[in-house]
Amino acid sequence: MIVGTEWLVEAGECNENLLRDEQVLRAVFARIVEDLGLKTLGAPLWHKFGGEGGVTGLLMLTESHLACHTYPEYRTATFNLYCCRSRPEWNWEKNLGEMLGAASVNITKIERGDPRSAIRNQKTAIVGGDV
Repeated sequence: MIVGTEWLVEAGECNENLLRDEQVLRAVFARIVEDLGLKTLGAPLWHKFGGEGGVTGLLMLTESHLACHTYPEYRTATFNLYCCRSRPEWNWEKNLGEMLGAASVNITKIERGDPRSAIRNQKTAIVGGDV
């Protein structure tokens, strides 16, 4: 019994200025929601950390949630998407490469609900390279 799928995504070697820009992260969320046909419950919550800090975002979905945390000082962004309904795969590598300048993307996909299930799929991609 699988009750949902969770994607844990780490985007590395990103453009640090883009990781500080809340509007850029809003655009990433909007593209994920549109491309996957997700249904939102209200507006996303955003927090921009002071100075050279990053951005944290959280969006509740009828399907569950989407969250991100950016770390400009490490040129890293992390995303968590949980869906309780089947969805097509989103091209994290291509989209985060284009939108955040990510040079590498690590995706861990977990099928939730079966206590015997381990991590089903994990891949690391160099954007523009082979998986």
